[in-house]
Amino acid sequence: MDRVKFACSNEAEAQLFVGKASVMPALPKPLVLLGASVRTAATTLRLRYGSNPVAAQHRTWRTLMGRFGRTVHGRAAHLGAGLSYGQFQARVPLQTYEQIAPLIERMKHGEADMLWPGQCSFYVLSAGTTTGRPKYLPATGEMMAHFRRAAFAAGFYYTARVGHTGVLRGRHLFLGGSTALALLPESRPFEAYAGDLSSIVAFSLPAWVEKHLYEPGLEVSRIDDWDAKIKAITERCWQRDITLLAGIPNWLLLLVDALRVRARSHQRPINRLQELWPNLECLVHSGMPLGPFAEELRQTLGPAVKFHEVYAAAEGFIAAQDTNSSQGGLRLMADTGLFFEFLPMHDYDETRLASLGAKAVPLEGVKPGVDYALLVTTPAGLCRHALGDVVRFLTTKPPRLIYVGRTKLQLRAFGENVLEKEITDALTSVCANHGWQIVNFHLAPIFASSLTGQTRGGHEWWVELKPGTVETPTGPVLAAGLDTELRRLNADYSARRKSGIIEPPVVRLVMPGVFEQWMRHRARWGGQHKMPRCRSDREIADELAQLARFHA
Repeated sequence: MDRVKFACSNEAEAQLFVGKASVMPALPKPLVLLGASVRTAATTLRLRYGSNPVAAQHRTWRTLMGRFGRTVHGRAAHLGAGLSYGQFQARVPLQTYEQIAPLIERMKHGEADMLWPGQCSFYVLSAGTTTGRPKYLPATGEMMAHFRRAAFAAGFYYTARVGHTGVLRGRHLFLGGSTALALLPESRPFEAYAGDLSSIVAFSLPAWVEKHLYEPGLEVSRIDDWDAKIKAITERCWQRDITLLAGIPNWLLLLVDALRVRARSHQRPINRLQELWPNLECLVHSGMPLGPFAEELRQTLGPAVKFHEVYAAAEGFIAAQDTNSSQGGLRLMADTGLFFEFLPMHDYDETRLASLGAKAVPLEGVKPGVDYALLVTTPAGLCRHALGDVVRFLTTKPPRLIYVGRTKLQLRAFGENVLEKEITDALTSVCANHGWQIVNFHLAPIFASSLTGQTRGGHEWWVELKPGTVETPTGPVLAAGLDTELRRLNADYSARRKSGIIEPPVVRLVMPGVFEQWMRHRARWGGQHKMPRCRSDREIADELAQLARFHA
C-alpha cells in the first residue's frame, strides 16, 4: 500500500492499483520471459493458421448483445440475447458522440445501466483533434480489460514477427499524456474521474509490467506540463536499458533532441539513439501515419531499430502490425472485445448518418480497396458508434487495413475529396526526393470569386521545415511537386485541376515555431495531441496566417 500512496494522487487511482495488484502479482523476470516465449509461439501459430476473425466477431457480437439488453439504451432499442444482426441493423441507428452524450452525462453523475450495466466511475478523455472539444468515453471494467488484452496482443504481434522476446529484457519507454486521473467536480456527490488514453492503459497494465518494463515510472508519467515531462524523462531514462520506445512520431523526435542535449552535456555526444541505448530494438508508433517523419526517425534511432505500428483510439484498439512490412497493412484485432462495422464512404453523409445503418457491413462483408467509415460497438456501451476514421482494407484473409484519414478532416471544398493519407503521401514523396525534413504542416482551401457562381479556388499548404534543411526550397518549387503528386494520387483532384476548377497550389513556408505556438495556444502541445492535417475551411489556416505575420 505504501507504493500505492506514493504513486497515486487520489483514492480512485489507489483503487485501480490495488485491484490490479490483486489480479496478478509482480512475477519474477525469468518467469515473465518464459511466459512471453510461450505466448509468442502461440501467437505465431494463431496468426498463421488458427485465427478465424469472422467467428471471433460473431462471439463478440453475442456477448455484447447480452449485456446491452440490461441497459437503458439497449432496452429502448429492444436489444438483447438472441437478436439477429438484421434486427440490429434495423433497430439501431448509426451514432456519433453527440447522440450519446446525454446518457454519458447521466453516467458521470452515478446513474447505473445507462450504456453499460452498472455504474461507471472512469472516463477516457479524447484529444478532440477534429472538433477541438474533448469527449468523455466510459472506461468500464470490461473496457479496461479490452485495453489490457489488446495492448498485450499488439506486443506479441511484434515478438511473433521478429521471432524472439529480446525486447522484454530491457525497459519500455512510453511517451504519452499524463497518467493522472482528475476528479470531475460536476459529477458530485458521485465520484467520477477522467484521464486520457495513457492513464487508462497505464492503470490497466498488470503489476509485473510496471515492475519490470514500464518507463518513465509512475511519478514522472503523471506530470502534465509537457516540457517538464520531457526534461524529467530525459533525466530518468537517458542511462537506462531501453529496448522499446513508444509514442506519436513528432513528439518522439522532440524527446530524441532532448536526449541528445543531455548526452552532450555529459561529454557523450550521440548521432543515433542506439549509441545511447544499444539494446533499443523497437519503435511502437501510433496516432498518425509516419509519413514525412519516417526517414528522420530511422536516421535518429539507428538502422537496427524496427518499427511497429499500432492503430488505437480512445474508443478502443483497432489493429496492429503483424508482418515485417507495414506496407501490408495492420491486422484487425477481431478477438479483443470490440465489434466492428464498416460504412462505404460513397454512402457516407454526415447530415443523415442515423439513416444509413442498413448500408454498413460487418467484417465478412468488406472488400479490398474500398474506403469505409469505421463503426464500433464496445464494452464501454458505445453502439454502432462512428469514430470519424476512414479505413481501407488491403486484404480480407487475413483482414489487414490502413488508416486513410478522418471523415471530417478531408479536402472537399471543390469536390476533390482528398484524404489525409493522400496529402501525407504527397508531401512525404516530394520531401524524400529532395532530402527535406518536415516539422509540421497543414492544408486548407483558398476560395476565389467566380462570375459563374461555381465554387473555385485552390489549396494553400502551410509547411514548416526543420532548421538546417539542405537546399531549402522556395514555395513555388515545393508547390509544383505537391501538385504533381496529388494529381497522381487522386483522380478527382486531377480532373478539377485539368478543368480549372482548382487552381495551382500555394505553399507558405513558415518560420520555425509557428506550429508550436498554435498548438500551445490551443492547449495541444504534447501528450496525445496531433496537428490536424487538413480542413475544408480556413479556421486553422487563418490562425496560422496571423501567427506567421507575427513571426515575420
